[in-house]
Amino acid sequence: MRVLVLGSGGREHALARALHRDPSVTALHCAPGNPGTAEIADNHQLDPEDPTAVTELAARLRVELVVVGPEAVLMAGVGDALRAAGIPCFGPDREAARIEGSKAFAKEVMAAAGVPTAAARVCESESEAEAALDAFGPPYVVKDDGLAAGKGVVVTEDRAAAVAHAAACGRVVIEEYLDGPEVSLFALCDGVHAVPLLPAQDFKRARDGDEGPNTGGMGAYTPLPWAPSELVDEVMATVVQPAVDELRRRETPYVGVLYAGLALTSRGVRVVEFNARFGDPETQVVLDRLATPLASLLQACAIGGLDPAFRPAWEPGAAVTVVVAAEGYPASPVKGDPITGLADAAQVPGAYVLHAGTRLDDEGRPVANGGRVLNVVGSGPDLASARSAAYEAVAKIGLRGSHHRTDIAEKAALA
Repeated sequence: MRVLVLGSGGREHALARALHRDPSVTALHCAPGNPGTAEIADNHQLDPEDPTAVTELAARLRVELVVVGPEAVLMAGVGDALRAAGIPCFGPDREAARIEGSKAFAKEVMAAAGVPTAAARVCESESEAEAALDAFGPPYVVKDDGLAAGKGVVVTEDRAAAVAHAAACGRVVIEEYLDGPEVSLFALCDGVHAVPLLPAQDFKRARDGDEGPNTGGMGAYTPLPWAPSELVDEVMATVVQPAVDELRRRETPYVGVLYAGLALTSRGVRVVEFNARFGDPETQVVLDRLATPLASLLQACAIGGLDPAFRPAWEPGAAVTVVVAAEGYPASPVKGDPITGLADAAQVPGAYVLHAGTRLDDEGRPVANGGRVLNVVGSGPDLASARSAAYEAVAKIGLRGSHHRTDIAEKAALA
């Protein structure tokens, strides 16, 4: 199978790595990719949000599957253009991708499908926002209605900060705060059926102890030893399949991965958000554990015929990923600083490095080119050993001013 992966981050490097290991993949391409994907695939420099350019490249390369990484690519209509050209695409059309592209649309779908979620109000003015904040009370949850690369949500006890975020965004969704731990569950969908992957947990706050601003994610781990054994089946029955059914009823069938961000509250499972793509950095640990070849799963979604009774096979043990972020992230990440120690990190048993925000300078050396620069993945027979491998590899890496959390999966490993 000839496969093209769209995107340039750590998620895309993780997807490319999993596809590279699949013996059915005979040619692997990335657009635009990054220095990490260049080691295992052919990179092509283009704008992945340009439907015409992507379709022309896919046709020229004679690919049999296009895998979309970033949400902005989906909202640009790339999936629509590929399907119109007869090219199988793993990723929903623009209309179905609105389940991430508009928080208000997602709430509408959930209400129609009976999916349990937080009570919410859509606000378009300061007076509406203030009324909603008063109604729900602290902690205040304010979400930019549009795409915000995982950083459009403010959760705060500070009412003034909540009002300011609402004003800066314009149209927002303000909702009740959901207590309890959060879980990410990915489901592969073919428009009719859905198959779950392993649940994972990510860490959104920039600093240890869940302090600091929200980020796109500073680390993740799987499996979740503390999660109820029936959690996946419950979520598939009450959240994922009803959402897929509702989108199909609206004649916008959902093809791709549906990411359910969940809160396990005192009142039961509640949906925090839906995303229309693989979550980053949870994908890095989930795909690390996947034993079933990935390409055939994604192609079954793209062309239809996913077996709803099928369950992927998983490697035993655990995986932990730690994000190495640039100085100033998430506010104003510093770019251009050289990265050292990648070869040494790759020599740590059970660990490897995924490129997330990097490029090569004029001399071919890797430098920082984004906020989340690297994802360091560790795996082992349990969470403690996976953590140990990941952090040993992180310690080998040099990047001036960089920061990372030191407590990824710490509590779970001790449980």
